[in-house]
Amino acid sequence: MIDVVLRLSARDLVHADLASCGWAGSDHHLAGVAQQLERARAGEVDYLAVCPGTDIPVAKGGVDYQAREGVGTLWQLAVHPALQSCGIGTFLVEAAELRIRNRGLRGAELAVEEGNPRARSLYQRLGYVAYDRRPDSWDEQAPDGSLRRHETMCTLMRKELS
Repeated sequence: MIDVVLRLSARDLVHADLASCGWAGSDHHLAGVAQQLERARAGEVDYLAVCPGTDIPVAKGGVDYQAREGVGTLWQLAVHPALQSCGIGTFLVEAAELRIRNRGLRGAELAVEEGNPRARSLYQRLGYVAYDRRPDSWDEQAPDGSLRRHETMCTLMRKELS
């Protein structure tokens, strides 16, 4: 067995990255991400890309500064499926938390689908604590291109940043 070590960096996601982010979701999802990049230009959100030396994103996620006053809300976090459980999600969350701290905020929040215990375990390991539940929904693109409503229950989690 050979161990491979990747040097990762976090930077702003840009429109040109979207062509190489098909692993993160459908065309509909990526069109929504493109809209969030416009909010990033206005300073309302940060949208991050985690990249190895090739500078091609292997993870992405946003921090919304307007979802709730006084905290950064992490959302749309995703790691390339072939690279999950390699520490990249931890790197992404820590990079997002640094952005939140750099804005002078001391709290981070997120919502995790209750059907995703793997992600919830990661967030708990990183110090996030559940404090509530709420239903959530969004449009998903089916393989035939049609849109359908995805409805789910999420656990809300928060972390105090030092």
